[in-house]
Amino acid sequence: MIKGKDLKPHIGIFGRRNFGKSSFINALTKLDVAIVSEIAGTTTDPVKKSMEIFGIGPAIIIDTAGIDDSGELGEKRVAKTIDAIKQIDCAVLLIANNVFDEFEEMLIQKFNKFKIPFLIVHNKSDVEPILNSTIKKINQHTNAIIVEFCAKTSFNIEGVIEALKNTIPETAYQTPSLLKGIIERGDIVMLITPIDSEAPDGRMILPQVMAIRDVLDNNAINVVVKETEAELFLKETGIKPKLVITDSQAFGYVNKIISPDSMLTGFSVAYANMRGPFNDYVRGTRKIDELKDGDKVIILESCTHQVSCEDIGRYKIPRWLREYTKKQLEFDVVAGLNEIKNPITDYALVIQCGGCMITRKQVLSRLSDAIETGVPVTNYGLTIAYINGIFDRAVAPFIK
Repeated sequence: MIKGKDLKPHIGIFGRRNFGKSSFINALTKLDVAIVSEIAGTTTDPVKKSMEIFGIGPAIIIDTAGIDDSGELGEKRVAKTIDAIKQIDCAVLLIANNVFDEFEEMLIQKFNKFKIPFLIVHNKSDVEPILNSTIKKINQHTNAIIVEFCAKTSFNIEGVIEALKNTIPETAYQTPSLLKGIIERGDIVMLITPIDSEAPDGRMILPQVMAIRDVLDNNAINVVVKETEAELFLKETGIKPKLVITDSQAFGYVNKIISPDSMLTGFSVAYANMRGPFNDYVRGTRKIDELKDGDKVIILESCTHQVSCEDIGRYKIPRWLREYTKKQLEFDVVAGLNEIKNPITDYALVIQCGGCMITRKQVLSRLSDAIETGVPVTNYGLTIAYINGIFDRAVAPFIK
């Protein structure tokens, strides 16, 4: 299973067995990072490789099993290859020998379904160049860029890289901003960061680090305190921050000590605005009041971690929701990017974690079925803000 643990652009390489996917990766990176063999089916499961692509920069390459694999194990490998499509920002469909048929057509259908931009690379051009008839056949299904290539000699590697640069969406490379348009030069931003047993030893979580950097990038002023010192700091200094950002679990307390004149939100709310389908989250969160006895709620954790009794997704949110709604709710938890085994329509609500360990594309793909079928979606931070009665205040900075 592909674990989304890197925020670099994810590029998936797809195609039939023995068409040169691994050789293509080696040529692209100018390193022998993928196993190459004349035996079809050498690559069995999707494999992630973090690497530098000349002319593009850091990226995650996903080497997949052949889409034409057969047999019982082959079918399982193909299923994993198809599942990998949900996790990528861009795809390369590798063909060779002028072969373009039902397997390639099926991949294109999957790329289109999950809104994955892709290009087509015709490999082994030294053996058999691409024919005009093949190009015409491809054009009946897509207007994607088609590039002639030879992994063995690296022929036209510049053309491949240029096509990749033109295909990967800019959002996969852009440095995102949590607070752009909300704060200005000289504004004071107070970051209240509780430290509990779930906090990583000796470091801060990604949204907290991003918020600190984002404040600096906007030429504003950072004030970082624990929740136990926040009230004392405000009383002693008399400072009135323009914006306060806190951990969602501290919403209730922080809301009481922060002046109504200051904007207040959470790290996970700000991150959800940048990384997730924020408008869908806002609509979905309000559906919490419509939950009934026996409703099933699914909680999506997008990373794997050691579970403690203070675990936000597995213990705290289920307890808080039951207390808030006074309903007998059932909860399922899916960790990492593992498959959701039940139909998404079995659930009355989907609660996504902050998504700090996966890409925006992975978050959107994770929630696409729910959104398309009308199942309400929300995330940890917005759920906790709603339960604490400060939802409107927490989302206000991001409502256009």
